[in-house]
Amino acid sequence: MEFDYIIVGAGTAGCVLANRLSARRGLNVLLLEAGGKDDYFWIDIPVGYLYTIGNPRTDWCYATEPEPGLGGRRIGYARGKVLGGCSSINAMIHMRGQRSDYDHWAALGNRGWSWDEVLPVFKRSEDYQHGADALHGAGGELRVEERRVNWEILDAWRAAAAECGIPSIDEFNRGDNFGAAYFQMNQRRGRRWSASKAFLRPVRRRPNLEVQMESLVEGLVLDGRRAVGVRLRGRAGGRRTVRARRQVVLAAGAIGSPQILQLSGIGPGALLRERGVAVVHDLPGVGENLHDHLQIRSIYKVRNTVTLNRRAGSLLGKVGMALEYALRRTGPLTMPPSQLGAFAKSGPDEATPNIEWHVQPLSLDKFGDSLHPFDAITPAVCNLRPTSRGHVRIKRAAPAAAPAITLNYLSTEEDRRVAVAGLRFTRRIMAAPALRRFAPEEWRPGPEVQTDADLQSAAAALGTTIFHPVGTCKMGSDPMAVVDDRLRVYGIDRLRVVDASIMPHITSGNTNAPTVMIAEKGAEFLLDEVAG
Repeated sequence: MEFDYIIVGAGTAGCVLANRLSARRGLNVLLLEAGGKDDYFWIDIPVGYLYTIGNPRTDWCYATEPEPGLGGRRIGYARGKVLGGCSSINAMIHMRGQRSDYDHWAALGNRGWSWDEVLPVFKRSEDYQHGADALHGAGGELRVEERRVNWEILDAWRAAAAECGIPSIDEFNRGDNFGAAYFQMNQRRGRRWSASKAFLRPVRRRPNLEVQMESLVEGLVLDGRRAVGVRLRGRAGGRRTVRARRQVVLAAGAIGSPQILQLSGIGPGALLRERGVAVVHDLPGVGENLHDHLQIRSIYKVRNTVTLNRRAGSLLGKVGMALEYALRRTGPLTMPPSQLGAFAKSGPDEATPNIEWHVQPLSLDKFGDSLHPFDAITPAVCNLRPTSRGHVRIKRAAPAAAPAITLNYLSTEEDRRVAVAGLRFTRRIMAAPALRRFAPEEWRPGPEVQTDADLQSAAAALGTTIFHPVGTCKMGSDPMAVVDDRLRVYGIDRLRVVDASIMPHITSGNTNAPTVMIAEKGAEFLLDEVAG
């Protein structure tokens, strides 16, 4: 079997790449996915993330190594195991990040990645509910819509944020995110609009595109320092080799892409030798620079209002929500995990907003647990520019074995300082006049937690991931860079990485929309070479 391009991973980036490359007549494209079909009932329903995350049918169900900064806890680390990848199980929040994120990438020497240069790429694939304007696109594949349910307590929280100096704004995707707004989502009329639905399904019948599911890539086929194909294991356990006439493109994400490179002998030489893998190319940055947004989930009991805890806490409430969704495609079943957001500076020395809140009209101890039996609100705050860095490293030369995932959360003094500042800012907002009639009562971490040291301990106990891993095959020109600014792997011909792993620094907010943009640019680079 031979194709012009082999794309490894049918997640967000892979679906975009398959669409764009197969649009060029005369190019044969193979898209490989280790997971299965995205036809599970709960994928379409937005609140179905409750049943897809942690479900081995749709999630790789990874876990981090014990995290010293989180009191030695292991954190569940969801990654999509289905067509559409994480876009089939994620929060659906459409968030580009800030102008400064991309201008910083460009300042590092990455040509073509400034805000002014990536904005047209974002717009190209966008189908914005309110139509095209200078900052938005319409008619593209990726639908962006407003929320379809309202909560009194969230309106009040937004007003309280304004009383604390965070203005109410219309949206977050205009380059400067300072303010509070309701998140816009990748939904179409109340249904999840994943990358598979947006980019892959409309083109599945193209004769030059083949999609193979339940196909685990065990490694690259290399001819010296040139990628010429991949080794696969199919659903029945049979192994085969598929060859690429032009290029192999890794789009397996911030966990999968470095894992495949390391299994293929491309990565830190000492690590590979220790794991029994023959070193083809000693590339020290492969798997390093892993970072993510850690959210710290404060919980407040509230009165004189109704939150999801109460609505979902009775059979009658559940039936009512189901009927509302079935009849109108509105209501709580259309909710992402968080509806309301806010961006601000943790201190006066920050040049741009460096903390973000995801505010939920509900509370629970941890993801997957039952809602608490009282009305509550969860304003979770995260550091948008963490300085802690971790890594992804294979444990042994076994493609089916999960790699070791280490984030080293809160391992730097700066990250601990921002965590404390974020918790204190959350308390200021919750004490603002606009929330007074709801009598908020801090339940986690609790009013007895006051000193910086105690708040650091609370951050370690309450902190958890928002599932935004990036950086493990970072773009750049420094010694730890893995790809150049056209996403070509250093030292290996005909091999690219095109996914969130190439981010040198994480963007401000959810990472799915930036991954679509990265894939659009990656497709441009590949097609430019065909034309040239």
